[in-house]
Amino acid sequence: MNMKTTNNSIHMPVLGFGTLIPDAATTISATRHALEAGFRHFDCAERYRNEAEVGEALQAGLAAGSIDRADIFVTTKLWNTNHRPERVEAAFEGSLNRLRLDYLDLYLIHTPYAFQPGEEQDPRDQNGDVIYDRGVTLLDTWRAMESLVDSGRCRAIGLSDVGLKELIPLYESARIKPAAIQIESHPYLPETELLEFCKEHDIVFLAFAPLGHGIKPGLLEDPTILAIAERVGKTPAQVLLAWAVQRGTALLTTPKTAARARENFDISSLPEDAFEAINQIETRQRFNEVVKTGVPGFIAKGN
Repeated sequence: MNMKTTNNSIHMPVLGFGTLIPDAATTISATRHALEAGFRHFDCAERYRNEAEVGEALQAGLAAGSIDRADIFVTTKLWNTNHRPERVEAAFEGSLNRLRLDYLDLYLIHTPYAFQPGEEQDPRDQNGDVIYDRGVTLLDTWRAMESLVDSGRCRAIGLSDVGLKELIPLYESARIKPAAIQIESHPYLPETELLEFCKEHDIVFLAFAPLGHGIKPGLLEDPTILAIAERVGKTPAQVLLAWAVQRGTALLTTPKTAARARENFDISSLPEDAFEAINQIETRQRFNEVVKTGVPGFIAKGN
């Protein structure tokens, strides 16, 4: 697939493999299958608690000899409990060590919400409510992220689960501009205004859940998507991924098997009228409410 160039002159493969997989053994096998299918962009997070397994799979793939470190693009994310500037570098180093890498291509602030600092990733009070940290701003955290780029071990920085209300003031204040943002996006949640801002400011828009998290009934059973899939001889998933690429976004999928990895990697452009038909879908649905609370909807509490 085409490469996307960010404003930091780094190159991100459009098709990314997301590593939000609860099971350790499946993480290793799925990451290996993704490498073998041709994926060269891997999206990780401290919060997923499986960076070590991803690192093991990537090292095995690199050791096989046909892939160099420079050929793969690896992202991971700073979790909400590490927003205090003095915690950022240690969190970054921890992720780097678990991934067994000597530099990161992209480091993201996982959400714009700061949680109570500490080792408990999901801090809650006696009522079960998240304990937020009101003593640190997003810009404070961003300044510490900029220092990671200065050190040379982090090629670029960005944000995840962020809206325009958080992105615009940060962008205007940042010394090192965000290279990418990662956000839920699909035909039911096109995030058009955010995408236009990113295009205008040379920020890569990286869509997660491009298949609507596979929730049924949902995008994979949408009549418009099904009709186009039949017409062009592709699966509904391939149609949704092609739409995402065609509108100028990068994307993440999490195929668990070799066959599914090959399917997700095998996409081609849609006819213009099919692309426009998907743009006209009027259903609006967000599947993950993380942008409102900082708590990811697809990771078990306390996990």
